[in-house]
Amino acid sequence: MLEWIGDVITAGGLWGVAALMALENVVLPLPSELIMPMAGYAVSRGRITLLQVTLYGTIGSVIGALPLYYGARLLGQDKVKRWIERHGRWLMVSKRDLDKASERFDRKGMTAVILAQLLPGVRGLISIPAGFAKMNVFLFLVANFAGTIVWCSVLAYLGKLLGPQFPKIDSFLGPTGWIILGAGLIAIFGWLLWRRAR
Repeated sequence: MLEWIGDVITAGGLWGVAALMALENVVLPLPSELIMPMAGYAVSRGRITLLQVTLYGTIGSVIGALPLYYGARLLGQDKVKRWIERHGRWLMVSKRDLDKASERFDRKGMTAVILAQLLPGVRGLISIPAGFAKMNVFLFLVANFAGTIVWCSVLAYLGKLLGPQFPKIDSFLGPTGWIILGAGLIAIFGWLLWRRAR
């Protein structure tokens, strides 16, 4: 998968990064935990800048959240839940996952959309309860952008930092390892922000 992601980024440049991140919201087996570090690796080779990669990745991800948001908004809760019960396994999504995302959204609203962008596996799902609730689309996009830009910048910086070692480390870690590493880095980053805020 890493090789294919690298080929898309090489061929499409920044638009390739945006397209992959848009797809990542809907196709869960395509993880941002591989896309953005690979884009950061391209930065280390001098092709593009870290700021460009972060912005294109963020914008792509935010645009990619809209199909799920509008799908949920137009179809409604009952139809979407029935569809997930029948076909969700093909996208690695269960009704239980959706229920958890809905509970988070019901409790925290806009804050849930921001925080969900920092949680692997939850990022795309939060768009569905936001659509159910008919959340203002502008606020949804702002909240999504705020969380996603942090996620993309950390992962892209990690890829840039690893530089030439990135392919070797990826072959050792694999997708699951990257998800765990990404979640760990986000947790540390969040803890530092929380300490600073206090």
